[in-house]
Amino acid sequence: MTSSDSARTRWDRAADERNIAELIPMVLGDPATRVLAVSGERVRLRDGGLAWDTVSRWAGPAAAGQVDEWAFLGRDEHGAALVMAVLAADTGAPGDDDASVTTESLRVAAPDLDRTEAALAVTGVSLARWLLDAPFCPACGARTEVLQAGWSRRCPSCGREHFPRTDPAVIVAITNRDDPDRLLLGSNAAWPDQRYSCFAGFVEAGESLEGAVRREVREEAGVEVGEVRYRASQAWPYPRSLMVGFNAEAVDAGSARPDGEEIVSVRWFHRQEIGDALDGRGDLLLPGPASIAHRLIREWHAAGSL
Repeated sequence: MTSSDSARTRWDRAADERNIAELIPMVLGDPATRVLAVSGERVRLRDGGLAWDTVSRWAGPAAAGQVDEWAFLGRDEHGAALVMAVLAADTGAPGDDDASVTTESLRVAAPDLDRTEAALAVTGVSLARWLLDAPFCPACGARTEVLQAGWSRRCPSCGREHFPRTDPAVIVAITNRDDPDRLLLGSNAAWPDQRYSCFAGFVEAGESLEGAVRREVREEAGVEVGEVRYRASQAWPYPRSLMVGFNAEAVDAGSARPDGEEIVSVRWFHRQEIGDALDGRGDLLLPGPASIAHRLIREWHAAGSL
């Protein structure tokens, strides 16, 4: 079993261990521990999975000097500790001259990872970006100290505790009440021609998830929706989102229109068009398979064949 294989299995966050004093030095002293290097939003890959290093690769002072922070990610099914070496975005890692290792953006890497490793990569990138981007207390400006093996910060000046931030966002697949074989998708102004996806947006202060769905769809597509039904959620570190997915029906399908700013086109697509796009046929470009938008679209399409 290779080092990457040993972690490409069940993953336990082992959150109860984070309060153990000197946890990071302790697990770094265990030869069974595996290390994942994360540089900005980039992860290292080997043999179709995450490139987990042995602790010995990070034992030397030169290698250790490259690490901005360490974080405990949990344990694999064999009980081995999984830790993250947080590197600056432009910093390489020991072994980057290894021809079997490539470094890729999480956006590129995620579709090719299995579910467990994709979750580990998303967690790693989310936590790494917070550790690098938020070293100072937002209340008083003092530099904070990292606690809980990378999962919290404490300000030594004002005593406040800070934790990785997660911003809730909603994403919704809109169906046609009068024609169940049609799905409403929109094209963002920043996307290439023919790329369409579900409607999404961040939840505002004091707003419910269902309220955010109704507001975003009304603002972006001009459509009022009826019942809003929860489907699934997905953590996504761009920048630090928790995407909460829903299905909803348009009350008046004919009222659909783009806002002309963020959304430049909205279209009702027939189930056959969606099926062709999912199979790589036709001009329609759908979101990648690592996204919850892809899952919502694929589940809607599959439901039509039941």
